[in-house]
Amino acid sequence: MDLRAGVATFDTATGLSKLRGFPFVLLTWVGGDGFPMSAAVSLEAADPEGGTATFTPPAGLDVPLDGVTSLTGSHIRPQPGTGYDERRHVTVWGRVSAAPDGRLTLEADRAWGWDEAEIPFPEYIERTVGQSQRYLGRLSIDLGRVVRPRLSRGWLFLRATRLPFLSATLIPVGIGLAIAAANGLFEPLTALLTIVGAAAVHLGLNVANDVFDTRLGADDANVNPTQYSGGSRVIQYGLVSLGGMQRLSLLFYAIALAVGLLLLALRPSPALLAIGVLGIVLSVGYTAPPLKLVYRGLGELTTAIGFGPLMLVGAYVVQSRGAIAPEAIVASLPVAILVALILYVNEVPDRPADARAGKRTLPVRLPRSTVIALYDIGAALAFAIIIAGVVLRLLPLPALLALAAAPLALRVHRGLQTYYEQPYGLMAVMAVNIRLHLVVGLVLLGAYVAVLIVQALAPGRSLFLP
Repeated sequence: MDLRAGVATFDTATGLSKLRGFPFVLLTWVGGDGFPMSAAVSLEAADPEGGTATFTPPAGLDVPLDGVTSLTGSHIRPQPGTGYDERRHVTVWGRVSAAPDGRLTLEADRAWGWDEAEIPFPEYIERTVGQSQRYLGRLSIDLGRVVRPRLSRGWLFLRATRLPFLSATLIPVGIGLAIAAANGLFEPLTALLTIVGAAAVHLGLNVANDVFDTRLGADDANVNPTQYSGGSRVIQYGLVSLGGMQRLSLLFYAIALAVGLLLLALRPSPALLAIGVLGIVLSVGYTAPPLKLVYRGLGELTTAIGFGPLMLVGAYVVQSRGAIAPEAIVASLPVAILVALILYVNEVPDRPADARAGKRTLPVRLPRSTVIALYDIGAALAFAIIIAGVVLRLLPLPALLALAAAPLALRVHRGLQTYYEQPYGLMAVMAVNIRLHLVVGLVLLGAYVAVLIVQALAPGRSLFLP
């Protein structure tokens, strides 16, 4: 079946087997006057092997024996206050013949339908996108103008850029600037430019990722997208054209390049130049040919480097005019690991689509048990680095408060064990994993803000181990 063709079609034997589970079905046909007709009828028998369904004709209505007729069975169970479940339907099409006892028999020639137990409702909706696009295409022809779905500009920008994920940039940049300020190195203008430039690179990456995942087939093959995985879907849903997303990505990268050149002019240093060049290369090469790093199984490592050391140490280097402090490197490591784990967990529901598109992520290449074990190792390592940083007097004592977020990692572990094969069940797990990165990052940022406050209010006091 075409993944985006719409509802599932199957052979008539399967359709009749499913229809057999309904004692009453809806008979539909076209009347002699050309109007559609329907009536509830009692299903007497459904024979998958013989390819027929027998039913009692509706009283007082003539069912033509020479036209196409269908029988539909459907079921839905209301759940007060929450919606519905157990949704399913099946339709069998064919032509009707009359039996001597007055009953009618439909000789099936095709069937289609949907069962929520087989295909979750969000996936069912996703599979009908192609069908919806064909409808809008025909409607556009009939009306003589383009008809397509629309969002307000604000919501469209939010969705196309995946703006909420910008926390992955603001956290490391903020920590880097706070460490620099704690060392007596802070200049407001260059700090603001650093935030703008880093955000532009991140948004450019998000948009470019959609562009190249569409070109390479990964997003089109994905029928289980969630709000945390599967891309923004604005191209797939016809909200923005592929060309429009390309131009938006180039705009963000142009802003990032302009800000980067301005920072180099204000704070010239080989270290800043190297970090800037490497950052652009990793950002563009994440999905774009010829590097296609994420397709070569390097996406997690690229994310860790880009949103860890490059962002955090880069922000520090701008303020220090090229000097690199060991505490900035150490602080970047737990942030790097946890942001890579965000991508890592978000790749789990995308496994089937990524595999079809040749996207060799770690969850695609590794078995379930190994994927979960690597998550546990990564999360434990992030917390171990924080402890080691405090012991080595490279991180302030308040950084240990980040250990309070460890239960979040345990929740992710349990969620992966329970919902590994259920994309929509993983949504809550992915949300907790994002919260883990956010909480730990904010604690590290807050620890250095506390250092600044102590420096201002109690000179000579220290929040580091003696």
